[in-house]
Amino acid sequence: MKKDDLLHLMKKLPTVPGILRKDEYFNSAVFIPLVHINDEFYFLFEKRAANIRQGGEVCFPGGEFDDGIDNSFEETAIRETVEELGIDKTKIRVEGILDTLIGPMGVTVDSFIGTLDIQSLAEISFDRNEVEKVFMIPVSFFENNEPEKYYVTLEVHPTEIDKKGVKVETLPVKELQLPERYSRPWGGRKNRILVYKTEEGVIWGITAELVFEVIKKLKLKDL
Repeated sequence: MKKDDLLHLMKKLPTVPGILRKDEYFNSAVFIPLVHINDEFYFLFEKRAANIRQGGEVCFPGGEFDDGIDNSFEETAIRETVEELGIDKTKIRVEGILDTLIGPMGVTVDSFIGTLDIQSLAEISFDRNEVEKVFMIPVSFFENNEPEKYYVTLEVHPTEIDKKGVKVETLPVKELQLPERYSRPWGGRKNRILVYKTEEGVIWGITAELVFEVIKKLKLKDL
């Protein structure tokens, strides 16, 4: 590399750091809907239909970023909200965005928070192929109730068992002359799982993390 190459490299560096290798993740976007009724804000949640990915779980509307349709993650969040809730785009108002969440299983989530211009759930005609039901819970419930915390262990495995039951070495440690310790599972990092127990069911995982982040910001005192 020569001096001119260094100058070229400096020009290619990001002005605002992003997420390295983000294109290798499952990139998704969600909308965190707030509904204002009787001087109280409510989170609107979905329960996913039983026959789809992560069926039966509670989530916010959203889905995978599609670079053939979406010009931004915000467009993904809005498009998915319109499709899943059967609501007109004009009733969706994005107020802001949270930091990108990187899930432990190779998922990134860009979350947009805002309001739905509705007065009741009767104004929603959700897609029953994707959504079993929708419901609302007051934001104050989460302000007054801390989530339960659990921890699971995450490990890296250099081998796997294929469909025929044969052990396959996915990282050839000896061939690459890597330290022998990498021929066995390593890592063992504890990953936090948040759980909110509500009358509508358990809210956990990424959805609970997003709720927790919103509540944390609500409780921050102005300097």
